[in-house]
Amino acid sequence: MEAIVFDRFGGPEVLTARTVADVHAGPGQVRIKVAAAGVNPIDGKIRSGAMRDFIPTELPAVPGIDVAGVVDEVGEGVTGIAVGDEVLGWAEGGSYAQYAVASQVVHKPAGLTWEQAASLPVAGETAQRVLDLLGVRAGETLLVNGAAGAVGSVAVQLAVAAGVTVVGTASEANHAYVRGLGASAVVTYGEGLVARVREVAPQGVDAVYDTAGYGVLPDAIELLGGTTDRVITIADQAAESLGVVFSGGVTGDPRPALAEQARLAAEGRLTVRVAEVLPLGRAAKAHEISDGGHARGKLLLLP
Repeated sequence: MEAIVFDRFGGPEVLTARTVADVHAGPGQVRIKVAAAGVNPIDGKIRSGAMRDFIPTELPAVPGIDVAGVVDEVGEGVTGIAVGDEVLGWAEGGSYAQYAVASQVVHKPAGLTWEQAASLPVAGETAQRVLDLLGVRAGETLLVNGAAGAVGSVAVQLAVAAGVTVVGTASEANHAYVRGLGASAVVTYGEGLVARVREVAPQGVDAVYDTAGYGVLPDAIELLGGTTDRVITIADQAAESLGVVFSGGVTGDPRPALAEQARLAAEGRLTVRVAEVLPLGRAAKAHEISDGGHARGKLLLLP
């Protein structure tokens, strides 16, 4: 099968297209003929070697987690999924390929495009996981740093739907988009973030969800009166030194939440903005864009 592979850690240039051995569904897995694969910032961090101490990676490796496509092989012990089913979920062993295997998938609603489907698994799971950890409730105010990104935008929508007041940081070019999701928007960059947030949220902030990094954790702590109890980041490696929780990795069974998010997306009640769709062979370009940290939405690869 055709796949994108890296033999060494490094920049986007280490990604190459080549023919590799076919993958097959093992016990508890299905094999998916990939229709679309999502590109996430974590993919670039794994490729660069920055995550090698946390996510062991055996080289050569095929990157990618988000996957959507048609099941063409079902492993022993799988129930509820059959050959021919359209699914989305989390690939095991890489999704930047013609075929991928996965054990955690859900059915794709008929009204969901392949691009929308491949945009949801990582962004949706990450958004919901951290909102649950923060315990945000109706009537509270949440600051989302990086509200225009794939994870941030889903977090904003889920929080707003739950009755939470949301302030989202984003570049000025993305403010209209963030406001369209139901949040107040403030500029991410430069000094004075605390003052900008307090201007639009004089009632104060109850929790902070950092999806983008950019060194905002000290400001987040200040906004919460010096406590780190309700600050969580998925992007800032300085978290530990500041006493902030760094959340990474799927916990529990993420499939019920993904199925619900897919239903909402099919109904037009949850959106993930697509920044760019590229052919599989241009994975290096997709990583170059993703590594830059300014993709306006989700990057997708089509085999």
